Amino acid sequence: MAWGAVVRDRTALLCLTGLLVSGFGSSAMWLTAGIWVKSATGSDNLAALTVCAMWAPVLAGPAIGAVADRVPRRLLLVVVNLVMAGLVGSLLLVGPGHRIGALFAVLVVCGASGVLLDAAEAALVAQAVDARLLGDFNGLRTTVNEGMKLLAPLAGAGLFTRYGAGPVVALDAATFALAALVFARLRVREPAQDGETARPGGTAAGIRLLRGSPVLSRLVYAGALTMLLAGVNGAAVYAVVDETLDRPPAYAGVLYAFQGAGSVAVGLLAGPLLRRMRERAFAAVGTAVFALAVGARALGGDLVALAASTAIGAGLPCVLIAAMTAVQRETPAAVLGRTAAAANSLMTVPNAVALAGGAGLVAVVDVRLLLPAAALVGLSTAAWLRPRRRERQEAGPAGT
Repeated sequence: MAWGAVVRDRTALLCLTGLLVSGFGSSAMWLTAGIWVKSATGSDNLAALTVCAMWAPVLAGPAIGAVADRVPRRLLLVVVNLVMAGLVGSLLLVGPGHRIGALFAVLVVCGASGVLLDAAEAALVAQAVDARLLGDFNGLRTTVNEGMKLLAPLAGAGLFTRYGAGPVVALDAATFALAALVFARLRVREPAQDGETARPGGTAAGIRLLRGSPVLSRLVYAGALTMLLAGVNGAAVYAVVDETLDRPPAYAGVLYAFQGAGSVAVGLLAGPLLRRMRERAFAAVGTAVFALAVGARALGGDLVALAASTAIGAGLPCVLIAAMTAVQRETPAAVLGRTAAAANSLMTVPNAVALAGGAGLVAVVDVRLLLPAAALVGLSTAAWLRPRRRERQEAGPAGT
């Protein structure tokens, strides 16, 4: 498979390794932070705010991503990871009376650094990796991310339960430092930064480019709507477990595990599939699979629920992989950092909003009605996204 070529590509392999290392520590810290705050304060609201603290910087994605267009991207990957290693490690030096406040401040900075690192990495990969391998790289990136979501939170929770917060903090700091060492080994010749990147209004250049591109705008808007539906689906998961499956709340963990497995699998297949179809077709098929699986959750039954969770995990990342691959291919290098960050913000913020508001919706609408309605919206999105016959004829075969 061509993803083997990605692994053999030194730059791509180092980027994936850095993502794997830093992602493991950050994912472990993500769950542990909520447990830590709950244990220290007894407040469910404060514990839930830990997630909001890490998500909040996504709203400033275009402005944060602009930094990746003004600073050499390899240097940025190294320096930001080193700074985060020191900042996270400093939590071990804070006294108990100020530790929770310091934790929230660190989580906000972690969220901002994640936006910046994602933008810098996307731009660096687009410049250094063969364009024919971008779909494979983004698919493997999804596999790595989802694999970390399956393993790292369990490791972090286990460490916290047995030894407290200290080892988890040390683990996260160590992974940031190790990621910096990995990125320092990159050998990439970057073009000199020019005056274009510092022009007035440059921060909004990424948003303007997305809005003005027929290819990118449709993919990103479809991704935003699909992620909105994913948030509604996520908010309804406990109602599904209780009302349609008659299972205890912990069974949601099983459904998430199957969903993660589906995402890991599609990440491995994304590159070969993107060479056989256009990005919009790939995204449309994935969105349709996701929508049908969301609707199937309303039917009940363990086998249906597990199959639907796997299909949700396989279908949902397709539009994100397709959109990012198109952004990397279509965007000029000078504005790629801010454009990638803008695309990520537009596609991820709706998910956070729907997760926050979905709980209220689930309280007033039966999931047996809510999920089929979400499925219909998803299928409509897939139909809108699917290339028309004239567009397919004009575009020619995939990969041209």
